[in-house]
Formats: sequence, C-alpha cells, structure tokens
Amino acid sequence: MLSEIDAETAFDATVARLRACRICRDAPLYGAPLPQEPRPIVQGLASARLCVASQAPGNRADKSGVPFMDPSGTRLRDWLGLDEAAFYDASRLAIVPMGACFPGYDAKGGDKPPRRECAERWRVELFAGLPNLELILVIGQYAQGWHLGRQKAGLTDTVRRWREILASPGTPRVLPLPHPSWRNSGWLKANPWYEAELLPVLKTEVAHAMAPR
Repeated sequence: MLSEIDAETAFDATVARLRACRICRDAPLYGAPLPQEPRPIVQGLASARLCVASQAPGNRADKSGVPFMDPSGTRLRDWLGLDEAAFYDASRLAIVPMGACFPGYDAKGGDKPPRRECAERWRVELFAGLPNLELILVIGQYAQGWHLGRQKAGLTDTVRRWREILASPGTPRVLPLPHPSWRNSGWLKANPWYEAELLPVLKTEVAHAMAPR
C-alpha cells in the first residue's frame, strides 16, 4: 500500500502525464479525432476523501481550465451544500471526469459523450493515487457504468436505487446522481423524490467527508 507521500507523488505524476496526453486527437481509438486542442482538466490531491466522478468538461471549463465553473456547477454545489472555496479545495475534493477534455458538440448542439480513450488509459491510475477516498459521487450514466457496472435499466432506475448502492459494502462508498445540467431540469421536475429524499442525505454525506480530521 502506498504511503500518503508516495500516493501524492503518484497522483501528481499521473495528472502531469494526463495533461500532456493527446491520444484522442493524434491517435484516436474510437471515431474521429478530437476537433480542438486537448485541454485535460482534473482536480485532486491524495488526501481527498470525496470525489466527483463526472462526465466530461464543458465548453466553459475548456476555456477557463476550471471544472464546473458554469450553471451546472452552481447547481451541483447547491446539491452538495458547498461554496466555491470548499468545492475547489483539491486537498478534500477530487474531480475526475470520465473524459478529461471537452469532447465537442453533437449535431443537436449538446456535448458529445466523453472520449472512451481517456477512461481506458487514465482512470485506474488516477484512482490509485487517491487512496483516502470515502465517497464517490457518480454523475451521469457514463460514470455510473464505470463505477457500478453496466446498468440495464438506465439512469433513473440507478439513481432510484441510491439507498441500496450507498449501503453496499466496500470502500469508498458510491452514490449515483443525475447530471446537474440545465438540460435535466425536466428530469428533476418529473422525479421530485430526488430533491426530497436523496439531497438531504447527499448533503449530510458530503459534510462528513469534507469535515476536518
């Protein structure tokens, strides 16, 4: 098992290599090359106890280099009960998307799925450098598929089973969430149990993971 110092060094080294990665543009394994210069975005230190396992940075994050610095991030921070200072405290909270770069837009103007090359190459190595994680918040179907295994019934059913998933044995524990995008506002209205039942527990779990030790 890595010591905390070794884990910190390992995570920093992985992130440095990831930020230099150009696989999706120069040697894509799935589909066309990334249409713009890659700008991998990830946050964390080996001491982090909470992880946001998200989908992929959006266009605003790509331009700023800061994850979730957009309306989706505002909604997510409200769900978690965190201000910006706490959310961007890498010593306590890691942000590890399925795809580290903005994947570009699809024909309908929505974000494309995260590039598959990224998770296959970097995800195991990144999480090996985060040995203190207590809770992973898996946002959206791509992260849920990776961390929970393929979910046949879809995102709504997966999030509905949040109690069962959170209580599953093992460390770190996992809690599934929908994506906080404005495009999911209709989903939130159609599923009022999410805000009424899951969000209070989410805030409690986040506060515990973020508390000073």
